[in-house]
Amino acid sequence: MAFSIAPQPIDSQLSSYDYLLPPDRIAQNPVVPRDRSRLLVVNSPHSHEHQWFYQIPHWLKPGDLLVLNNTQVIPARLRGHKLVDAGSLGAGPGLAGSGLGAGPGLGAEVEVLLLEALGDDRWLTLVKPGRRLKPGAQIIFTPPQADGGSAADRGATATVPDRTAPNLTASALTASALTATVLATDIPTGGRVLQFSPPPNTSLWDCFQTLGEVPIPPYITASQATPDQYQTVYSSQPGAVAAPTAGLHFTPELLAQLQAQGIDQAQITLHVGVGTFRPVEVENINHHAMHGEWIEISPETVAKIHETQSRGGRIIAVGTTVVRALEGAAALGTLQPYQGKVNLFIHPGYPWQVVEGLVTNFHLPRSSLMMLVSALVGRQRLLDLYALAIEHHYRFYSFGDAMVILPEARPSFSA
Repeated sequence: MAFSIAPQPIDSQLSSYDYLLPPDRIAQNPVVPRDRSRLLVVNSPHSHEHQWFYQIPHWLKPGDLLVLNNTQVIPARLRGHKLVDAGSLGAGPGLAGSGLGAGPGLGAEVEVLLLEALGDDRWLTLVKPGRRLKPGAQIIFTPPQADGGSAADRGATATVPDRTAPNLTASALTASALTATVLATDIPTGGRVLQFSPPPNTSLWDCFQTLGEVPIPPYITASQATPDQYQTVYSSQPGAVAAPTAGLHFTPELLAQLQAQGIDQAQITLHVGVGTFRPVEVENINHHAMHGEWIEISPETVAKIHETQSRGGRIIAVGTTVVRALEGAAALGTLQPYQGKVNLFIHPGYPWQVVEGLVTNFHLPRSSLMMLVSALVGRQRLLDLYALAIEHHYRFYSFGDAMVILPEARPSFSA
């Protein structure tokens, strides 16, 4: 039976999801071990407990089902240069084999964030600086210089020739490098559609693995985290450009302990993209449009959920991405196996179909993620909990601490 919180007029105002966060509360590094982060347990409409994440088994019940997002963050940030006057070189997207004697000039530095594969080596991306990259512009990508080492030192399969070599030709510059051509501007995201051209005998995915970096969020500015610390321990399906951060707190040992206590687990895939981190830009949030993100919910996961519900167990989502996947797939009334895009925007007043409890991190002000959590626990209640977390020095955002909202914490819960 659907559960919802009756929205108030103020719940539709973007400014009502604002809060002030001291900069030192933004976590710059994850805790080690992962499950030693703090956990704010919301266990009734009016009470809470301060715990550690490894204590979460105490708050779940045998017969509950934890649903996890097994997406894996890809090396989605690429760096390179615009090829100056590349359009006049008269070759295809890669420029390889153009045979021109004069090398193209290297223009402004470019940063590309992969968002979504469109097929045939085309990707929707965000680019900086966007104003310099109009349709027809071309980019050559360079390897990260980690610790002063070259791409060759890292076993690279796609490299960039020495640009200082004398008599460097256009074909020499691009034949062994990954290049891309801007095909179009994407109005909804403000991004660019790029046509990538990998070097001969090299796949585009190999180029991404060699040249790309795991994209840490921009508010993390002084981190010593390793790339694997920005992956969940159960990640297995590459495709995300940001981590489903609520899952970062789980260790293999904690998952095994939960299983031993009769708390089962199931997995879905939602490849985190611009729909997750795109800001809400309209004051009336009812006019906000979510960008679609790709999900897969298997028949096995659907069967586990239906079985759990039939015997009175509770469905606990690990992260807002799991919420959007399950609720999006159930939008037509009944949860069914699904593969495709969802663009469900959950905010106060939403009628919940599947999810009853939620493990989640502390989110940015005015974000669609705050609105989703507000739909489960109430906007003012959530703001009060955030103020409490700030007062008690909880760590916020991707590498921060966690909150678990238990089903009995929902305002209209009745035993």
